[in-house]
Amino acid sequence: MFAGLPELGISNGEDLKETLTNCTEPLKAIDQFQMENGILLPTLQSALPFLDLHGTPRLEFHQSVFDELREKLMERVAIIAEGKEEDRYGKLEELLEKSFPLVKMPSIQPVVMQVLKHLPKVPEKKLKMVMADKELYKVCAVEVKRQIWQDNQALFGDEVSPLLKQYIVEKEAALFSSDLSILHNFFSPSPKTRRQGEVVLKLTQMIGKNVKLYDMVLQFLRTLFLRTRNVHYCTLRAELLMSLHDLDISEICSVDPCHKFTWCLDACIREKFVDGKRARELQGFLDGVKKGQEQVLGDLSMILCDPFACNTLVLSIMRNLQELLSQEALPRDSSDLMLLLRMLSLGQGAWDMIDSQVFKEPRLPHLYVVTRFLPAMMSVVVDDHTFTVEQKLPSEEKSSLTYPTTLPDAFNRYLQENRVACEMGLYYVLHIAKLRNKNALQRLLPALVETYNDMAFGDIFLHLLTGHLTLLSDEFGSEDFCSVVFDGFLLTSFSSKENVHRHALRMLLHLQHKVLPSYMETLTKTLEPPKQCSEPVKELYTQLMEKLEAQKKSPPPPDETPSLDLGLHPVTVPTTASTPTTPI
Repeated sequence: MFAGLPELGISNGEDLKETLTNCTEPLKAIDQFQMENGILLPTLQSALPFLDLHGTPRLEFHQSVFDELREKLMERVAIIAEGKEEDRYGKLEELLEKSFPLVKMPSIQPVVMQVLKHLPKVPEKKLKMVMADKELYKVCAVEVKRQIWQDNQALFGDEVSPLLKQYIVEKEAALFSSDLSILHNFFSPSPKTRRQGEVVLKLTQMIGKNVKLYDMVLQFLRTLFLRTRNVHYCTLRAELLMSLHDLDISEICSVDPCHKFTWCLDACIREKFVDGKRARELQGFLDGVKKGQEQVLGDLSMILCDPFACNTLVLSIMRNLQELLSQEALPRDSSDLMLLLRMLSLGQGAWDMIDSQVFKEPRLPHLYVVTRFLPAMMSVVVDDHTFTVEQKLPSEEKSSLTYPTTLPDAFNRYLQENRVACEMGLYYVLHIAKLRNKNALQRLLPALVETYNDMAFGDIFLHLLTGHLTLLSDEFGSEDFCSVVFDGFLLTSFSSKENVHRHALRMLLHLQHKVLPSYMETLTKTLEPPKQCSEPVKELYTQLMEKLEAQKKSPPPPDETPSLDLGLHPVTVPTTASTPTTPI
């Protein structure tokens, strides 16, 4: 406990033991030891007997004085470090040399740690001693750990790894949230709110102003993204940079070539729309990538691969298409649309680019999307619009037009073969659901069984779709509609994809009282989890069965409105920056 005192010429318990062993008059020896090792203040000696009269032990007195002096010394260390004296760090290094031998003493340790914390460059020998001792490493300040980490990537990786795992767990938990709503979904939190998350704040603190540590974290994120294809690592890449931006850490922001691009894109994500001015700014950054610096495209593509960025880009594309329709203009003539497609394509190709290390923008794959896929999608829109107008005509003017059930071949083909087209197709389905267009939804959902890389069965789309389907809750009383949603789409892959099983159960937990009872009975048998299923699926199924059992005992009144749908049944969709103003 008192290791290090003899090195400084201060007596410890062993010295007292030796003195008492070898002396003839113990009381005198104790007095002498107290005189030599007590507080060397002559005027104090005469005052100490007063404490004895009050029954205050000497230990208590010395401890209180010691605590007070320690606090004063720690304050003084901070003042010296923050001062402007040229030799301020020399003074601190001198103090470190004197105090470091006592670093294992609990009472002195805070002083040593305070000195270490305020030294911009701790002597390497001391750093190695701290790193080698688990207890010292654990209690030292993050400022000291940064100096250790920057030359020990493996140790830094061990510290960062649990945080990255926690981040992914939190994102996936949000996608499987028990809340099902179109108003509060995965994309609802603002960028600034997301950056207040525990993991982002901890990583930001661990990095501080250290460019080397920042680069290490980015390398970890790239490696994990390559290994897992998990797009949430792309979100963290952008959030981390913007968190440092919020704190004005110019030492890092000024050297990250993606900073201004990410800052501009962050503003678009906040508005859920890329306006013309920001579109031109973003284009300027992309066009400004110089020869020899193409590697920055890898990081830009990763930032554009962030689901929050993709969501903003596709919502902007949908809105842009509506404006073109209202103006009767061709998509290929819109420079804004072409830029949005260019960025979406760059983001969608992030994994391939980083994996191949070929840093080139995709060669206009969106050209065919514009000339072939979009016309096919627009023909679906026209079919729907024609049928709607037809239904409003007087009976004598109506033709025998029936709602089409098939889709254009080009629409289906590009949905399966092109990821940019597929992303747009999926968001068009969400748009249709938002408009509560049952006919169009029944026509489109079966086409999603086969999509590029099974994108329609990804967690992000299923999370959004299940939330949007709450708007059509009353339609689940129809066997035809249930058949399209479940038999025609969800149940085609639930046995091979557990995430689809989970999303189907999540939706039924909220809509079970709306589903046709005979169909519900079939669904519960079909969706019963196999033995090897994960716990979350089993828990959801148990909750569903308990709800159904409770419903049998006390059925809700026929006119009861589900609480999740309250306020979500206006006739027109509210106009916001992220909501199309006219139905496609």
